[in-house]
Amino acid sequence: MWITPEEVALKNALKLWVTDRSNDYFLLQHRRGHGDTGGKITGLLVGALDTVLDSNARVAPFRIVLHVPGSQVSWVIASGATVEEVQRHWRWLDQNLLPYMAVFENKEDAASFVLGKVKGLIAEEVLGGQAAREDDPARFREDLARFEQRFGLPQREKLVTHYSCCCWKGRVPRQGSLYLTTNHIAFYSFLLGKEVKLLVPWAEVTRLERVSVGLLTDVIRVHTRRKQRDFSMFLNVDEVMMVMCQLADIALRRLLDSGGLTLDQSLQDSTNITKRVLEEQALRQYVLSLFGLPRAERLQEVMSCSVWTPHARCHTPGTVYTTDGYLCFSSREEGQCTLIIPLTEILSIEKAESTSALPNPVIISVRCKRAFQLIELLHRDELVEKVRHRLRDLHWKQNLISGHDLRKKSSVLLSALGCFCLLQNTEHVRERLWDEHFTEFGRGVHMFRTDKIRKLVALGIPESLRGELWLNFSDACSSLAAHPSYYTDLLERCRGESSIATEEIERDLHRSLPEHPAFQSETGISALRRVLTAYAFRNPAIGYCQSMNILASVMLLYTKEEEAFWLLVTVCERMLPDYFNRRVIGAQVDQSVFEELIRERLPELSERVPDLSPLASASLTWFLTLFVSVLPFRSALCVLDCFFYHGIRAIFQISLAVLDANTAELSSCSDDGHALMILTSAVSVKHVEMLRSRQRVQVLQAHEDSTKDNALRLVTPDVSLSPGDLSELYDLFKTEHFISLYWGDGVSSSSASPAPPAAAGGCVERYVVDRAQFKSLYELLTPWSCGTHTDTVAQRAFTLLDQDRDGLVTFSQFTHMLGTLHTSHTRCAPVLSSVTDRSLMVLTAVLCSVQHQFIQFCKTLYSMFQGDPGEAELFQAIGMVTSLVLQIGEARQSGQSQGEEQWSVSFEQVLASLLTEQVLVNFLERPVQLSDRISAAKPRQYQERAGLLMIQHTHPRVP
Repeated sequence: MWITPEEVALKNALKLWVTDRSNDYFLLQHRRGHGDTGGKITGLLVGALDTVLDSNARVAPFRIVLHVPGSQVSWVIASGATVEEVQRHWRWLDQNLLPYMAVFENKEDAASFVLGKVKGLIAEEVLGGQAAREDDPARFREDLARFEQRFGLPQREKLVTHYSCCCWKGRVPRQGSLYLTTNHIAFYSFLLGKEVKLLVPWAEVTRLERVSVGLLTDVIRVHTRRKQRDFSMFLNVDEVMMVMCQLADIALRRLLDSGGLTLDQSLQDSTNITKRVLEEQALRQYVLSLFGLPRAERLQEVMSCSVWTPHARCHTPGTVYTTDGYLCFSSREEGQCTLIIPLTEILSIEKAESTSALPNPVIISVRCKRAFQLIELLHRDELVEKVRHRLRDLHWKQNLISGHDLRKKSSVLLSALGCFCLLQNTEHVRERLWDEHFTEFGRGVHMFRTDKIRKLVALGIPESLRGELWLNFSDACSSLAAHPSYYTDLLERCRGESSIATEEIERDLHRSLPEHPAFQSETGISALRRVLTAYAFRNPAIGYCQSMNILASVMLLYTKEEEAFWLLVTVCERMLPDYFNRRVIGAQVDQSVFEELIRERLPELSERVPDLSPLASASLTWFLTLFVSVLPFRSALCVLDCFFYHGIRAIFQISLAVLDANTAELSSCSDDGHALMILTSAVSVKHVEMLRSRQRVQVLQAHEDSTKDNALRLVTPDVSLSPGDLSELYDLFKTEHFISLYWGDGVSSSSASPAPPAAAGGCVERYVVDRAQFKSLYELLTPWSCGTHTDTVAQRAFTLLDQDRDGLVTFSQFTHMLGTLHTSHTRCAPVLSSVTDRSLMVLTAVLCSVQHQFIQFCKTLYSMFQGDPGEAELFQAIGMVTSLVLQIGEARQSGQSQGEEQWSVSFEQVLASLLTEQVLVNFLERPVQLSDRISAAKPRQYQERAGLLMIQHTHPRVP
């Protein structure tokens, strides 16, 4: 392999390299000690040194060095794992470069010529490989070559990044290399002659955590269902942990039935995933969560700047983020000052004259006759031009919408019914404070969000402003303005439609705030029905979930019907992602996050209650209903105020405060919710998102374990296999299915039937295999080997099982076949019945009625007997059976005039003939332990399939 030229000193005290060939400019060398098969100390020490220093020498023990005569410095330009590989490069140099070296009078020019050619060759290879999209293609190409050499996986296995680290076995560390790919964690080490390789699919990782072990405080512990592994000594453990969590999350979303979880478009194709893409994705997720933006928003520009804040009479430094539809600003200290400006509100963005006091200023004018000033923008021209381009697109789309009164909506239940008009003296004080705030900080979605507004929200939003501010804080108002007739059209389309969702909605309508007057009449119930039905029709993937009725009913009290609909859309699809799917995975993830936050923020409580899972489970209702169903109504409203302003962070903080508060004090607190606003230290958005990514792995794997248990429970009564063997078979079957998803040789993830809700008892048909995958499993697990006829038997067996002719076999069908094949004679009725069952499933899978196919059947039997201790007796017995069957066929053929095609025998006749030979019966009745076959299959399945796919998908490389 050509490598980026690296300066080396040929003279060194250790003399680690030995020269094999040389000429005027090039040296071909091998690593000292390489090839020592007797375990000589030289080879062991050099190998260990290479591993500790993270050298490529262990993988590439041969190299070619460019050496300019008279120079003390040389350059390594090529390396190879084998002598054949490096000699191929040597010949290329000898034929293509060496003849032209003599024309250079200056030897340094000759060296520059060679180095330029080598870099050009590397560039050609980079353009056609994985390294093309990397920040440092040349270095990544070398890391990729080491990974491929060490693990032998197909080239479709996408390497993302590589780290040097230690892997611990007990108290013994092993220095080596950690490779993170889209499908696996891989670790390689070579110390003192001992080679260690670990290859763990992300699909087997159940938990990732950062722990302290002894004196080591930065250990990443990777849990699987069978063991755990510790990795340490990273230069940047935070970066490694983030990449691991992201890759595990992406892989599990892609491989497992995630119950509605979706991947970002840029991550759908695993070959597009690079370390830079992961960093961009993490930043995008942080920005969406920080500002509460729609999940479909794409991050565009990120620039440091300062924004003029009139309330502080100064420029506040921070970062500006632009997306497809928003321009947002956050101060350096998270939460100190936040600004959200929808592009639909922007009238113009202009560059002002730059001065020493106001460098690179930009003025943004919005519809409410306000302007915002940004300064210190390093790439001001780029930002202004790109935002203007998006503004032109938005304004063009808005011009297509005409004839709609954006404010023409259904009446507000609060005013229509005259309910819940409880104004107190404090209400007037709050309204005055908010009016003063609007004057100073602006009004609408693009108001400055500072510490002062946070305190006002904690005091409780006035009744008269609650609906407006909920819409502004959540930015549901932008969706409303962008879709003026959407709700009306949606109601018209779903009028008279009936579904499971509408039936569930009808059952829950009268359970939504039943004590509130607004929902004790048909007016309120009808409005709630329309909002919930419209959303179920808009998003059939979610449809309707319990607790949506409670949230929608509260929204209807303070907003108009159409506004309540868009608030519900914002909560379900933006503010509480993945909460309202069939498995409420998002809520379960946040329960796990909450449990971890309890350990961090309330250590005394976690010490008194070591097992926090029951406590976190009890808090599930808090998150699903945002405390509306568990707190006095006025207190719950204050919680909703904080939620629409802070997002999910408010629910975490309030939940921690509830646990930290005295139960008696909490029950006797005033009904204005002030007690809940005494929050613990703030939970940052970055911390929450990091915990979510980590905990989602554990939640998805817990669902996978439940699915496996349900599948095995439903299959067990129908097969005569032990629970342990069934469990191992499930894992082998699932692995075969995943291999096809890893490297794209079989069924796609969409081929697997989606699992029904847990209440339905799970789904046995989660994983399926096609013909190639079935053959792989068949060869590993069948009790009889058929030699060259194994493929034929496997193909016929697959056809027999594939009754619906969809080209796929399910887990239940596969286990029924193996259960029949491996049933021991001690667990069977008579011998006749046992042989009949097993023969029907496999042996007669190759049987047909005509003579030619019967001959193939006989050849298959001969192949099965080869190598058996009773081979001679078996051959003699099958000869007797063959003669008997041929006589039967000829007897049936007599009297026919259409020739050989009419020669035929029935299955019953073949079976009866087989049973006349006891030696054949004994052979077929011989028990074969399935557990032994499974144990042998585990190490073989993965590497054999990977090796086969590597051959199938190999692409020629640039020489």
